Amino acid sequence: MRFGLWRAASGFAAACIIALATPVAADEVLASRLGALLGAERQALSVVPDATMAALTVLPPASERDVQTAPTTISYDRAYLDALPVAGGGAQWECLSEALYHEARGETVRGLFAVGEVILNRVDSSAYPDSACGVINQGTGRRFACQFTYTCDGRSDRINEIGAYNRIGKVARLLLDGAPRALTEGATHYHTRAVSPSWARRFPRTATIGSHHFYRQPTRTASN
Repeated sequence: MRFGLWRAASGFAAACIIALATPVAADEVLASRLGALLGAERQALSVVPDATMAALTVLPPASERDVQTAPTTISYDRAYLDALPVAGGGAQWECLSEALYHEARGETVRGLFAVGEVILNRVDSSAYPDSACGVINQGTGRRFACQFTYTCDGRSDRINEIGAYNRIGKVARLLLDGAPRALTEGATHYHTRAVSPSWARRFPRTATIGSHHFYRQPTRTASN
């Protein structure tokens, strides 16, 4: 009987030792396998050129990211724009800045934003190209087909008023970064008060800001 108890006790002790040792052994095996895996990854990464690694790991500037970074509330006055840093960006920013400069630089800040809204509302519409540059240059080079007068009026597109352009560039940056478009109720067209295009009699007018009337193109109407 004592011998039986001794064997049972010995078996229990051995089981305890095994149970205590098993997690340690498992950890060692796991660590070994992870080390091998990481070693293989390091070896694979070592053959990637440094320039490629930099391009993959460096975050692009905010001006080049397709994310909304503009404040949710905009103050439509010169003091607000003057307090912002000088803006910049890529091709889409350049196109929008140039269009606002030539189409609306004599307008108030509110008027600049309103014209910019029209351009970006067109970008969002399936009836127009899907980029600011595409919208602005649509029809350029074809007689009576350009969408924005300055692209086909034969006048120089040179930027002469640097101060105005820098201020307008801030408006373009805010709009491209997702500033609210709350001025024109989704307008896709505008014209100065000095003219009366035929489509203005068919499109609902959504706003009048500065020297421009703004209109929203009915979805069933073809592009004009």
